[in-house]
Amino acid sequence: MAEPVVSPAGDQYLKAEPAAPAASDPYLKAEPASPTASGQYFEAEPAAATAPRTIAVNIAGMSLRFATDSGVFSPDRLDAGTRLLLLEAPPLDADERSVLDLGCGWGPIACVTGLRSPAAEVLAVDVNERALRLTALNAEANGADNVTVARPHEVSPTRRFDRILCNPPIRIGKTGLHALLATWLDRLAPGGRAHLVVHRHLGSDSLVRWLQQREHKVSRLVSRSGYRLLEVQPRGDAEAATGSGHRSPSTQPHGGAESDRAETAGGEGP
Repeated sequence: MAEPVVSPAGDQYLKAEPAAPAASDPYLKAEPASPTASGQYFEAEPAAATAPRTIAVNIAGMSLRFATDSGVFSPDRLDAGTRLLLLEAPPLDADERSVLDLGCGWGPIACVTGLRSPAAEVLAVDVNERALRLTALNAEANGADNVTVARPHEVSPTRRFDRILCNPPIRIGKTGLHALLATWLDRLAPGGRAHLVVHRHLGSDSLVRWLQQREHKVSRLVSRSGYRLLEVQPRGDAEAATGSGHRSPSTQPHGGAESDRAETAGGEGP
């Protein structure tokens, strides 16, 4: 397998010239806390000095190597939430051809999904220019030829996705997070579904309530180590999703302990 090339100092990976973000960019509507001196991973141009590195990721029977850098989310390892999403989200069905990795970071979700499902078209979206360059670099290095990258405002608002995969950028704040998810979840195709992973201490249960208020059907597929893996259906599309051949999680009452069984989400569960 090809080794990702870490660019020499000053190269900045692809030397891409970032376009000016559009005013409607849902990430930039956030009201995050003031960034630290090193900057935040959800900024378009992180203030943190570049510090390229390469990490190994062993997942789903694949041994991959990724170029990462400071100024992106979890640059030193595959974080636990993303690992849970990749291991536990249902595999793509044959008819799920258009996939969105929302907030791609250095590209683990996009690359693993693209390698598992070579017939799918995987679009990786982020506002972070450094993250986009890393994802493009990692997709090429790992042979995920069906992965492309884009800034949010470069994606046509009429484009629809059969599957959305996302470890949401909780740190952008509730206002920004809701604007982000409202924008992209409304781009699910009829019968499509989104899989989100959120830690319970970072607001997973309140997020479920907000999604349900928007008339999404939300099911909790897995609850492990504090993380919730949520399946979200398009608004008003619960019957279509159930009839499309997708796995429909069984409805279970909340138990007193965390479990791996699927259950309809709601309330302050464990």
